[in-house]
Amino acid sequence: MSAAAGTPAEDGGDRPWQSYHTAYTNAKAGMEGVDKEKVQKVIYEMSKGSKYFENEQRKEALTKQKIEHLRAQCATLTDNDILHFQKVAEKKMLELEASRDLSKIWLHTDMDAFYAAVETLEDPSLKGKPLAVGSMSMVATASYEARKFGVRAAMPGFIGCKLCPGLVFVRPNFERYTHYSELTRKVFQRYDPNFIATSLDEAYLNITNVCAERGMTGEEVATELRAAIHQETGLTCSAGVAPNRMIAKVCSDINKPNGQFILPNDREAVWTFVSTLPIRKIGGIGKVTEQMLRQVLGISTCQEMLQKAAFLCALFSECSADFFLSVGLGLGGTETPEQRQRKSISCERTFTATNDSSLLFEKLANLAENLMDDLQKEGLKGKTLTLKLKTADFEVRTRAVTTRGYINSKEDILIYATKLLKAEMPLSLRLMGLRMSQLHDEKDDSSTSTQKTIDIFFRSSNSNLNVNGANVQRITNISGQDNGPISVTTKDDCLGPDTGTGASTDQQDFFVHDESIFIPEQRNLGKYNNEAVLSNPVISDCLGGAKIDDVTTSAKVMNAENLDDVGQLISHEATASSSKPGQQLWIDGFICSICGFELPPGFEEERQEHSDFHLAESLQQEETVDSKRSICSERLAEKPCSTTTPTPKKKLKSSKEGKHIPIDAFFAKCNKNL
Repeated sequence: MSAAAGTPAEDGGDRPWQSYHTAYTNAKAGMEGVDKEKVQKVIYEMSKGSKYFENEQRKEALTKQKIEHLRAQCATLTDNDILHFQKVAEKKMLELEASRDLSKIWLHTDMDAFYAAVETLEDPSLKGKPLAVGSMSMVATASYEARKFGVRAAMPGFIGCKLCPGLVFVRPNFERYTHYSELTRKVFQRYDPNFIATSLDEAYLNITNVCAERGMTGEEVATELRAAIHQETGLTCSAGVAPNRMIAKVCSDINKPNGQFILPNDREAVWTFVSTLPIRKIGGIGKVTEQMLRQVLGISTCQEMLQKAAFLCALFSECSADFFLSVGLGLGGTETPEQRQRKSISCERTFTATNDSSLLFEKLANLAENLMDDLQKEGLKGKTLTLKLKTADFEVRTRAVTTRGYINSKEDILIYATKLLKAEMPLSLRLMGLRMSQLHDEKDDSSTSTQKTIDIFFRSSNSNLNVNGANVQRITNISGQDNGPISVTTKDDCLGPDTGTGASTDQQDFFVHDESIFIPEQRNLGKYNNEAVLSNPVISDCLGGAKIDDVTTSAKVMNAENLDDVGQLISHEATASSSKPGQQLWIDGFICSICGFELPPGFEEERQEHSDFHLAESLQQEETVDSKRSICSERLAEKPCSTTTPTPKKKLKSSKEGKHIPIDAFFAKCNKNL
């Protein structure tokens, strides 16, 4: 299917800026009368040749690849295929239409140029001037006077100055903005105690009950609420009222600034409203999705979603197709979402690109402190720390590590964050961020792990040493044959003397292996097929991992998709070797192929400890499978059969039954059989 008419040529022709689309070439409220081509040309000329420009070109090339791929898929559709997917689409639309709820009244409120309005309120001399909150690097918010020149949020300040020579800059003051945001939220509480705040300056309110109890219309409630906010804060806001949240947000943007738009709770009114609505106005449809829909299927309005419903169902996933069809029907959320436990807390900062390591570590310390404040304010601790980096070339990297226990102090956060950053040095950065996930409430004592680490076990099993001081065990393989004595090397033996007693407590106790992480039933290993695991194989050794060129035949033919647990993931022929720490795979260089634990290559000591754990776990599994057989064989060899009934031994539980066998109990049992 051809691209929509009016699409710029891919090479741009004599006007290359027409094909240059970025986050800040899109219009916002207050930019209706701006010469868009002039703005786009200035942005193109001032960006050309920069790292940002090169990165935008790379992203644009990827978008074109996606578009070409969809076009190729579309070209392969036969008439029968289209007829089939048309029936699928019609069935979906009937189901979606049956779910339409017109009984709720939702109000979306959006403060007008919030940061700029607060600064003007604090400093009246700024009133009427083109104002930008931010710096020459980035504009956070632009006043409506500045938007008339094409200046907008997310635009570099130096481009804003080119578009508007008289642009006035004010540094952001987030404490001030938070104060005014709290004042607005006190007003929201009067109308909906369960309002949904999506940012400092936006919120959704379910005003159904207020309208019924006070005998007011949605328009009257919106007028009263806006007046109350102005009275409490001195600021203006815009509002939209509609039967669902999706449309309410679109409505609040129609009569900005200081206005409102009301859409009646009527199916025909909703249908008429969305029929000509540009798809980019819908939250969740961004630049890339817009280009794909427009250039592959010629879709530019919400109504056209329904006209091309068969192609949407054929080319996109079921979830995406349902979303697109819901948009075309004007459907959105109507129920107040349940309060869910927060999954992560993050903070990030953008700055002028620098490769000064001391400055970067200083900024990292500030981020760690900010993250600590946010975590402690919420009364939470986390276990997985992710470091986000954006290089001077606009390449985005993320590196994560899972800590032993739950942490929220600046010192603990900084220990892991520093090590993650050091592993990436040297490099030049323009953005850093930290995110904490796997959160637990500080008051929840159940988050404390009680499982022993492998090094603790080795220190407590000195009774197993032979006369030469070596820890010797006799291992029986899957076939029941005796492999002979095997020397078990401790963590300190492998790492060498420089990582022995001199290591800090934090380094020695870097992470813990919870039962929840290593129970096979809790992780779907089928998705790691052979190609994924072997695409970039890394074998963990004492130095943190090394690439391999060969894989044994038994490993190559292993079908991971049909396996249910870790014990089945490793073939019988490869069990004895692949379970050793020296042959553990790290997918993508940081994901353990056995349990999915994330640990970057820079964490050599911790990788070895992790490998030691899997060695011990593998020995556990072998003992569980063969203990009965090996014990019976040894007894038959040592003494003749007796008519006396032997005392039954307590059967060890399998790892599939939900709990691991304590590792020291396993080795104690082995010693009795030697």
